Amino acid sequence: MSTVHGGKLAARALKEAGVECVFTLCGGHIMPLYDGCKEEGIRIIDVRHEQAAVHAADAWARCNPGKIGVAAITAGPGVTDGVTGIANAWRANSPILVFGGQGPFENLRRGSLQEMDHIGVVRPITKFADAIYQTHRIPEYIELAIRHAVSGIPGPAYLEIPMDIFMGSVEDEVTIPRIRTAPPRLSPDRDAVREALDLLAVAERPMLMAGTSVKWSNASEAMNRFIGETHMPTYTNGMGRGTVPPDSPEFLNRSRRDALQQIDCIVLAGTLLDFRMRFGQTIPADAKIIQLDMDATLIGQNRQTDVGLVGNLACSFEMLLEEMKNTGSKLDFSAWRDQLREIETAAEAKVQAALDSDESPVDPQRMCREVRDWLDTLGQPIVIGDGGDIVATAAKIIPVKGEGAWMDPGPLGTLGVGMPFGLAAQASNPDKRVVIVYGDGSFGLNGFEFDTAVRFNLPIIGIVGNDGAWGQMMRPQGAMYGSVDGTLLNFTRYDKVVEALGGHGEFVEHPEDLRPALERAAASGKPALVNVIIRQDREYSGGIYV
Repeated sequence: MSTVHGGKLAARALKEAGVECVFTLCGGHIMPLYDGCKEEGIRIIDVRHEQAAVHAADAWARCNPGKIGVAAITAGPGVTDGVTGIANAWRANSPILVFGGQGPFENLRRGSLQEMDHIGVVRPITKFADAIYQTHRIPEYIELAIRHAVSGIPGPAYLEIPMDIFMGSVEDEVTIPRIRTAPPRLSPDRDAVREALDLLAVAERPMLMAGTSVKWSNASEAMNRFIGETHMPTYTNGMGRGTVPPDSPEFLNRSRRDALQQIDCIVLAGTLLDFRMRFGQTIPADAKIIQLDMDATLIGQNRQTDVGLVGNLACSFEMLLEEMKNTGSKLDFSAWRDQLREIETAAEAKVQAALDSDESPVDPQRMCREVRDWLDTLGQPIVIGDGGDIVATAAKIIPVKGEGAWMDPGPLGTLGVGMPFGLAAQASNPDKRVVIVYGDGSFGLNGFEFDTAVRFNLPIIGIVGNDGAWGQMMRPQGAMYGSVDGTLLNFTRYDKVVEALGGHGEFVEHPEDLRPALERAAASGKPALVNVIIRQDREYSGGIYV
């Protein structure tokens, strides 16, 4: 009987799981996996830093609902370099599988090259972390790890394979288990659904917040039927952005603060009461809270919930609609929605002057408006936010036209995700344009991944809002301590860096030059960077969310 090594067994299991691409940075501990992937037709995209490999796996899962992202990183510094990517996927609930290398099992605890306790490092930021010590059990462990990654609230799984186990050969009779990458749909308790409808029946000013679990539950279609039936004003955050079409009458995005001051009931659809919602403190004390989420342990976090619907959010919304039909209940909040729409219209008019500013250096809002208008010509692009102030500004100005059309790091706030996310987005969506909105600080973290985009012919376009500073930190530090030490950067020609890597670069100092630069970047057919010098704003008028 013929034999097969561990890398081929791993690749066969990944193929069974529907994996199409593995992101990696080469290392001696993980070489067998490449041989297996080549045999199984699984694409290998090798990057310049392990953090980027794991970020890319994170983005692959976000771009491909029902599938899992995969990264492979070598032992020691390879794993520690990838820890930030694992932590980001942990907070963003992205289902990924990370393979980590390890010295030979035969030499365990003897001080092999790059040997360390990786599992102890990653266990707090994974749903599953374990090591494999028998070659024939590699497929079994891969199924187990993926099952943990996709069940309930999804998240990362980590598998360590010592190099002698990975390279070891066994008789070619190992069974590859069936691997499911989509969890079963679990429904909430029907009595709880009826309690939620009873609260809504007496509410006058409710709102709905759509968050990350809407995406992981594939619940946008059912949720939109529910808000369309009730005309409930709806806002989004996290990966909920894009789950409500921007032209929906119920979608609002500039009046959230006003709504939160007046509501008597809030439906939290996969939205956590974390720092983004001020830990629930912005919700009036007497407002009722209906919370929908995939895991019971999240219900009531930071603020007591009146009704909790635990399960797949699509099932929850479908059951709400079903009970409304069964009981003949009619919910119509259109008058309240229209009041908030008037606030939205006034807010949009207030910022119009900045959107049309012709000052140089470029007003950040004018930059984002130019990008918005240009994006309208690209069909359905995927936009990635990688930065602080400029991304916050872009998020208010650039509409998200569909689910998955916007990606940012998520609640960990990791900078440097831009090009790694872009690699996965472009590789899995070759017919779409992928655009990254960068801060100049964040570009410095993984900007060298433009080299990867060039090598793999991925024509991603980056746009840097370059204010020569870590602006989000510069202003509060200056206001609090009278010093901006440690927060200033140079107005570096990042466009020249990308040109040196084989891409296309554009440099913009005046607003009227931005649109032509964007069009030339798109027409180049290369990975491109448009470096825009924007106004450095040292005025401080806000707080720092913690």
